[in-house]
Amino acid sequence: MRSSSGRNSSGNNGGSRGGNSGGRGGSGGGRGSHRGAGDNRDDRQGGRPKKPRPEERRYDVGPGASQEGPKSGRGPTARGGVKGGPKKPLQRGRSVPATSREYETRAEERNRERYAGKKDVKLPKTFPGAEQEGERLQKVLARAGYGSRRACEELIEQARVEVNGEIVLEQGKRVDPEKDEVKVDGLTVATQSYQFFSLNKPAGVVSTMEDPEGRQCLGDYVTNRETRLFHVGRLDTETEGVILLTNHGELAHRLTHPRYGVKKTYLAAIVGPIPRDLGKRLKDGIQLEDGYARADHFRVVEQTGKNYLVEVTLHEGRKHIVRRMLAEAGFPVERLVRTAFGPITLGDQKSGWLRRLSNTEVGMLMQEVDL
Repeated sequence: MRSSSGRNSSGNNGGSRGGNSGGRGGSGGGRGSHRGAGDNRDDRQGGRPKKPRPEERRYDVGPGASQEGPKSGRGPTARGGVKGGPKKPLQRGRSVPATSREYETRAEERNRERYAGKKDVKLPKTFPGAEQEGERLQKVLARAGYGSRRACEELIEQARVEVNGEIVLEQGKRVDPEKDEVKVDGLTVATQSYQFFSLNKPAGVVSTMEDPEGRQCLGDYVTNRETRLFHVGRLDTETEGVILLTNHGELAHRLTHPRYGVKKTYLAAIVGPIPRDLGKRLKDGIQLEDGYARADHFRVVEQTGKNYLVEVTLHEGRKHIVRRMLAEAGFPVERLVRTAFGPITLGDQKSGWLRRLSNTEVGMLMQEVDL
């Protein structure tokens, strides 16, 4: 019984292996039939052209290419490469200049020889007013700091600008900045490249642009300016306050000339008590070594016990005149500050600060001295 069952099991195993191998054979046959079906599909699609191999590609394509089979080498249309294109053959019998610069030089020499003896032709004016000289008014105003050219054109449209006493009512008027007098709202415009500054001079600064002894001077505050500036008048070394700096020589001369009588205002700290008639005495005149000195205005600003702060206004500009007047009246000055020079006031400007004057302030200064 044991031997017969063993034989049956081995027979069954052999049969199963045979069946499996037969299955593999069948599957193999299926794969073979699948490849054959693919090849037949390509044939059924009408013989689609195959992509040529690199060695079979043609380079002689284009309108000048031959219709024959592939050739070794490239066609005439691709002679210059892919980017260069076909090269044109050089024309014989015509000299080509070596460089374009040489060609331009020859052409320029020929033109000079051709027009050497001819007179210059004056072209006609193509727009009205072109024959006039000078600069456009809005350009001059813009350079003087009155805003953009469009803003200056609006000033002209508002009839706020006058040239040589006549109000300008049209755009495009030309002026000569050196000869014509331009005003905005009745104030003269500094049409040239003038600069105007106000400095609150501290105590201990010398009123010169340079000091040979090396002391601090006014020039130390304007060292970075491109234009050379000079001071208008002087202040004592220990006196503080407003001092003007500019490069307008005529304005500086008139501001300091006694003929125009530009007023200066000072605040002086003195020790009292002071009599009631001190102001009257100063206005009537105080006898000094170099003649009488008169104040235009006097008032007491502040009093703290015996300490007084008084304001003195006068149009003279003699040396130490305020200190000498009060000392002669019996009240030596302990501290002196100039708070105004004509229409230019000190305001809240800090000590040692330099500021540029506005166009209105410059116009008022010029109006003060008839410029």
